[in-house]
Amino acid sequence: MTDPSKFRSVWQYKLVLRGAMFTGACLTTLLPIFASSTLAAYKDSPKAIVDEAWQIVNREYVDGTFNRLDWQRTRMELLKRKYSSRQEAYLAIRSTLKKLGDPYTRFMDPQQFQSLNNQTSGEMSGVGIRLEANPGTGQLIVAEAIENSPASKAGIKTGDIILAIDGKSTKNMKLEGAISLIRGEIGKSITLKIARGGNSPFDIPLTRAQIEVSSVFSEAKQEGNLKVGYIRLSEFSSHSSEQMQKAIKDLNRKQVSAYVLDMRGNPGGLLQASVEIARMWLDNGTIVKTVDRKGGNEDFRAVQGALTQLPMAVLVDGNSASASEILAGALKDNRRAQIVGTQTFGKALVQSVHSLSDGSGMAVTVAHYYTPNGTDIGHKGVTPDVKVDLNSLEQRNLADSPALMGSTQDPQYQRAVAVLQNKPNLASPNSGKAPAMSSNR
Repeated sequence: MTDPSKFRSVWQYKLVLRGAMFTGACLTTLLPIFASSTLAAYKDSPKAIVDEAWQIVNREYVDGTFNRLDWQRTRMELLKRKYSSRQEAYLAIRSTLKKLGDPYTRFMDPQQFQSLNNQTSGEMSGVGIRLEANPGTGQLIVAEAIENSPASKAGIKTGDIILAIDGKSTKNMKLEGAISLIRGEIGKSITLKIARGGNSPFDIPLTRAQIEVSSVFSEAKQEGNLKVGYIRLSEFSSHSSEQMQKAIKDLNRKQVSAYVLDMRGNPGGLLQASVEIARMWLDNGTIVKTVDRKGGNEDFRAVQGALTQLPMAVLVDGNSASASEILAGALKDNRRAQIVGTQTFGKALVQSVHSLSDGSGMAVTVAHYYTPNGTDIGHKGVTPDVKVDLNSLEQRNLADSPALMGSTQDPQYQRAVAVLQNKPNLASPNSGKAPAMSSNR
């Protein structure tokens, strides 16, 4: 059991759905195809990158009017300019994309694009520790050593204090700075100075490796007469569906009698991951509908593959976005779960991600999506069945101490449990089944 911090292929690229907190991810991408004459004319010129970006938007952007821009004229103006560096070209691309009025269609320089790749892959280069800063002392503390990582194999434990990284003191060091120092090239060594209990500090040498980051945390909780399978899903990465499958099967073996799926703060991720996870909870019905700029639509449906029919509640909040909203909307519209919490973010757009020839990249909005009932949640979000607001103190407590999520000090979780406890005819935990809650859509 691990604690988190966190495609369907269409036209040969993967679709990404991210919302309020776009924090980088990893995708298989498609190098753009454009005229050989353009390549020849602009080879090794910053203009080549500018035209690559223009071509991708021209082919795929969801709004065929390009926000009422003359897109062909825009290209002519871009290619008339002289660019003395790639940075000037990048600036021109960003300035042009802003005119589309879509914050999700954006350009990423090579470093930003690599960061995107690293996150959505659900993998990172490092030693496999999750850090937290003690709000009182400022000390950097190991919140978790990921299973089978270099850190766990070397004996690093939850609660260890990181005093130095490669000889550099962590005193007054910000969490982001420490993470940056610990991550690095696979195969390269690093030494952490550790304080543990009242013992003298000691050094632990480690070798960086590729680490699979868990986006799923699961636990069986006894809540009165109800044994709850609590699952927290922090992001939809390329490993999320397999991690979710493992969590559900493990909790089924523990004979839970109901589920709480917690997607609060989940900013989204890969479309295919959300579809695959929805299919683990639904036997029948539509999951999501997408519509591109030509009016072409595609329905993603359940395929009789649900791993459980036990009653469930889903926790959401204003930072549950995009792929989270797809899953919540699917479970709500198919009457599979009660949605508990606050209104979600309201991002109903689908992006494709492309690499450009110099290592930079672009995310381009290519479609709108709708819930199974045909609801457009754009700028509105998914409305909970049971609304539970948190006051400022409760919000701060959960933000400062994520371990309190899913506990007696978490009012939204407690309300979800109460909703499940009030459901009649809960299934016997031995059966793995509950009264049918999925509609035959």
